[in-house]
Amino acid sequence: MVKRYDRLREIQRLDPERDFLEIYRLTACYEFPWDITRALELALYRTYAVPSIGRLLAETAELTDRPQKRYDDTVLLLDTVVEHGFDTGQGRTAIRRINQMHRSYDISDDDMRYVLCTFVVTPKRWIDSHGWRRLCDHEIRAFVAYYRTLGTHLGIKDVPRTYEDFERTLDAYEREHFGWDEGARRVADATLALVGSWYPAVLAPVVRGASLALLDDSLLRAFRYGRPSPAARRLTNGALRLRARTVRLLPPRKAPHYARRNPEVKGYRDGYEVAGLGTFPTPGVRGCPVPHGRTPTARGERTKSGPESVQ
Repeated sequence: MVKRYDRLREIQRLDPERDFLEIYRLTACYEFPWDITRALELALYRTYAVPSIGRLLAETAELTDRPQKRYDDTVLLLDTVVEHGFDTGQGRTAIRRINQMHRSYDISDDDMRYVLCTFVVTPKRWIDSHGWRRLCDHEIRAFVAYYRTLGTHLGIKDVPRTYEDFERTLDAYEREHFGWDEGARRVADATLALVGSWYPAVLAPVVRGASLALLDDSLLRAFRYGRPSPAARRLTNGALRLRARTVRLLPPRKAPHYARRNPEVKGYRDGYEVAGLGTFPTPGVRGCPVPHGRTPTARGERTKSGPESVQ
């Protein structure tokens, strides 16, 4: 029978440089699936506060006109790499799709590097504050190795080497670039509305208030949102602490929970083809810059959504 801290001990027996994908799966799919999902949502939200990113997202109109589809596609493409790895047909197809979309727009290496940094730093900060335990050193190093590898496959230059480098890069970029943009505010508003739509209408104002309470002051200033009351922040953080204590007492997860099974992913209840996810803008088509052996892609495979999880 697996006990609550057995997987942590398993993680600590692995090599974070060699076994980073296995460690990342154990952490993201067994230990903290709910927390990782919330943290990556917040990571994407942070990117809107960089005007060059938020403005582009507003111009494409995907997050304002079709926010649920954009959310689903982002989650599923990233989740495919987690589940299948970098060197399988499914994983390579997902990376190719991400690259095809990104290379259709004039996105700077600096902006791409910053987005990658949010995927490393925001989950650690979230879990350290709201998780049922803190991340161990092996997990942090594995997160870094995982996203360093993803960055290489996305053709991002000068990817940071250590967690401290990722954190310094993120903090410096936010200090320099966070600011107001009208289009970015529309994207932020659409995202808040999307999150509220996942719950009964009577709870939507509560969810919006809790979401704003989780934003730090630099984000609130960039979007020109009013600062939540101290009571709202206390209640939100208190609810997350209560959840963490409850999860700590629950038996550990027996099977992996991949993000494709999240109840927030609503658009593909009958399954999906990885090659069909996302948008298909015309210019700048490009696949993965990392050479691979000649193995077939998984264009025809369909993935089924699974039931909701409580942890």
